[in-house]
Amino acid sequence: MIAALLVAFAGTAASAQGCAPEAIDLRGGWGKARVSVAVADDPAERAQGLMGVESMPAMSGMLFLYERPQPVSFWMRNTLIPLDMIFLDRSGTVMRVHEEAVPLDETAIPGGDDVLAVLELNGGMAERLGIAPGTELRHPDLPQDAAAWPCPE
Repeated sequence: MIAALLVAFAGTAASAQGCAPEAIDLRGGWGKARVSVAVADDPAERAQGLMGVESMPAMSGMLFLYERPQPVSFWMRNTLIPLDMIFLDRSGTVMRVHEEAVPLDETAIPGGDDVLAVLELNGGMAERLGIAPGTELRHPDLPQDAAAWPCPE
């Protein structure tokens, strides 16, 4: 089901002016980018993640959202494609980027202590786009009162 959502979202043209639930916007010194996402915002969806997905369109990913900032750690159990994991704080600011996580590897990938969201992209995409600590992400499900880059009203 996640794979079908990613393929469907890849073709969705979200408004260039506002936030959309099926997309995230990123900005940094390198410019701006919009990525189609499937959102994992409950324990079952977060546990499943991208396990079993055999391919993902280039400008697509999965956004994991938590109820509150907390320590998080990911692994690649049953994940078949290399991924970049981008760990974000409550403001939507990138705190850490783990590039090219190895498929099927069960080694823990710590994200930090105060993570509210994690964006997973195809391996190598963070480098291609220029995503690094300090990059800002916006999405309507992030707390807008704390957002470094809030959604327009």
